[in-house]
Amino acid sequence: MKDSLASVWLIALDDLDADSLAIQLGEVAGLELAPGQSTFVGDPLRMALTGLAEESRFPYVIEADGYAVGVLTLQAGAADLAGWPDGNSAWLLRGFLIDRRHQGKGLGPLAAASAVGTAAKLTAKLHTAETGVVLSVNEGNPAGLSAYRRAGFEDRGQYLGGGSGPQRTMYRSFAG
Repeated sequence: MKDSLASVWLIALDDLDADSLAIQLGEVAGLELAPGQSTFVGDPLRMALTGLAEESRFPYVIEADGYAVGVLTLQAGAADLAGWPDGNSAWLLRGFLIDRRHQGKGLGPLAAASAVGTAAKLTAKLHTAETGVVLSVNEGNPAGLSAYRRAGFEDRGQYLGGGSGPQRTMYRSFAG
């Protein structure tokens, strides 16, 4: 795989037939966390399966150059879990993970930016009122903070409601 990639694809797990879903979940099960990353993110397969089980969640496999390189979930009605003032004006980006073997190649910012475009499409498809995407990232995760900034997310302040220490609430509007 190349050191620098120009694009990522988000594969919607809930849009797949049973065989394709099994293949993608097998790929997700093979994703690896970097040392210390479990402090910030959970088990990739568990996150994907939880996303499939809950109606408000939309789980995706992040693919680059023909390989599954990560996962993420967009959740409706849960933005307040990231320190946002309300639950419904933004999509919550959660369970975001790039496999440790593919980190440092710029895939995180590409996938986070793609998630915003995907969320805008979901808003139009579902006729809901979200205006952007919000997330929280641990203050002790400088790589995550940098990746989200490079993807166009703006820091909206500290959030102390997370279970793994102080977080930064970050937001990106569909408009920009």
